[in-house]
Amino acid sequence: MEMWKESQLKQLAHAKEIDTAYKIALNFVKNLGYKFCAFSTSSRTSDTRCSSVNLNNFPLDWNTQYEKNNATALDPIVAHCNHSMLPILWSEALFSKTPWLWKSLQQHGLQHGWSQSIHDEHSGLSSILSLARSHCPITAYELYENLGFTVFISHHLHALVTQAQPQRPPRPQAPHLSPREIEVLKLSADGKTAYEVARILCLSERTVHFHVHSAIEKFGVNNKMAAVIAAARFHFL
Repeated sequence: MEMWKESQLKQLAHAKEIDTAYKIALNFVKNLGYKFCAFSTSSRTSDTRCSSVNLNNFPLDWNTQYEKNNATALDPIVAHCNHSMLPILWSEALFSKTPWLWKSLQQHGLQHGWSQSIHDEHSGLSSILSLARSHCPITAYELYENLGFTVFISHHLHALVTQAQPQRPPRPQAPHLSPREIEVLKLSADGKTAYEVARILCLSERTVHFHVHSAIEKFGVNNKMAAVIAAARFHFL
């Protein structure tokens, strides 16, 4: 690895603030031959506590127009990155359904570019890193030659964004239910009475009530219906 690459990647690895890390990343990709660099992070869930991040040095007119037209919902790059973590080269064919967006890219000096994404199931966040320039088409060979560097950059930027987000509460752990408790709750979910459950399972009603009460205590709920709902939520039913 060339010395400047190693030096700048070390600087990036030690950066603790997203703005500082982005500036280092921007300088790195410029040295690779790309004038523009964009990094964005958004939530893949309905968690409103997570704030989005959008850092780029794209032309101001482009950013204004993009936001005004709510182009995120129509951008084929975003659509690809939302479903795949494979890198994608920008092309006219890719923008066949939104030719006005492709034309705007050309007008703002963003003729040649490529993007890649990160899908983080743990945090619920998704990030996209894009590199672009006005001169010289990007070959598949160039893309994959630099892919290792950009994967490192995007993962480090993504990690800094994730660390700054509010911590998600841990998911409650499913209690242990006995096979008989699950059977009783399944039949209860089907609308069977304690008497009917007892007949089906060859048990006494008292035993059925015992299993229902045990499930109620394990789930920490107040009644049989709540226990059935909880069992369904934890995929016992």
